[in-house]
Amino acid sequence: MILTADRIVTPGRTLAPGWVRVESDRIDEVGEGSPHSPADGHLTGTLVPGFVDVHCHGGGGASFTVGDADETTQVAAAHLRHGTTSLVASLVTDEVSQLERHVRVLGELVTDGVLAGVHLEGPWLSRDFCGAHEPSLLRPPSPEDVARLLAAGGDALRMVTIAPELDGAMDAIRRIAGSGIVVGVGHSDATWEQAYEAIDAGATVATHLFNQIRGLHHRRPGPIAALLEDERVWVELISDGVHVHPAMLRLARTSAPERIMLVTDAMGAAAADDGDYHLGPIHVQVRDGVARTPSGAIAGSTLTMAGAVRHSVASGFTLEQAVDAATRAPAAALGLTEVGRIEAGTRADLVVLDGDLAVTAVMCRGVWEG
Repeated sequence: MILTADRIVTPGRTLAPGWVRVESDRIDEVGEGSPHSPADGHLTGTLVPGFVDVHCHGGGGASFTVGDADETTQVAAAHLRHGTTSLVASLVTDEVSQLERHVRVLGELVTDGVLAGVHLEGPWLSRDFCGAHEPSLLRPPSPEDVARLLAAGGDALRMVTIAPELDGAMDAIRRIAGSGIVVGVGHSDATWEQAYEAIDAGATVATHLFNQIRGLHHRRPGPIAALLEDERVWVELISDGVHVHPAMLRLARTSAPERIMLVTDAMGAAAADDGDYHLGPIHVQVRDGVARTPSGAIAGSTLTMAGAVRHSVASGFTLEQAVDAATRAPAAALGLTEVGRIEAGTRADLVVLDGDLAVTAVMCRGVWEG
């Protein structure tokens, strides 16, 4: 099919108007102006790539952290309705045996194409910056535990977040990165020097920068400065108006303009109602769209990627910058080579946004949803 649109956001430029030809589940051709053959339809608004969320715990009232295939499908369907066509399932800290089981279940859904991968956020995190992770289950990364979880994850395991100051962390980072898995630095009390050592060992992502990590200081810059200034690092941001002030979003964008990747860090209440939920073993209360543990710690978000794009634009990003951070950048960070861009040869994952940046239509693998 050939589709025309008022605007199409492609890597490097916006086509206004533009057109795209889809063959089966692939984009075959993209152009500006009028297509060389009659179009099969016109899309009013802005056509962007399907969103790529590489840090998500749940949504639609369900959660990845229960290790259930039906709940996982429910999460993916909820986020798909809001434009996320590639979704990585994030697991919070738990017993290694439980994580091993959950990773195997989720791995089958990666093989089936429901998920784009699995992310282990824990158990190798700092107790001082654990956030909504159960402190009693945190531990240093032993070679045995690393080997168990790498074996369980196989090709489905895309990313592991680790605090580099923990005993054995540098060896673990080298081993994980050496296995072809992305390593994120997060939930960490690392020094600037330790953060750089982790980057040199193979870490390439800042996990939800500014949240649950040692803060910036003018004499002791800590990990944030290292992660922002090193061009080898992709920078996650939760742009929901709760986790990060707009000024800090702009600071990150200015410091790492081509390396910003929006993530939701969503839990079960994303695209669902307020109420009581669980994030792994942690009880979470959601009130007025904000998720917190009983102690008051923020426990993930109720964000969708479409919401993250809207909030980023309201915070000073251009539409092109926000879309890039929700599509190309996260795909590149995790090596998802077939998604995140509207160009010939990529998967036909497309989202139509209206003038208020609300999602009006979603195509996944060449098929319109709904």
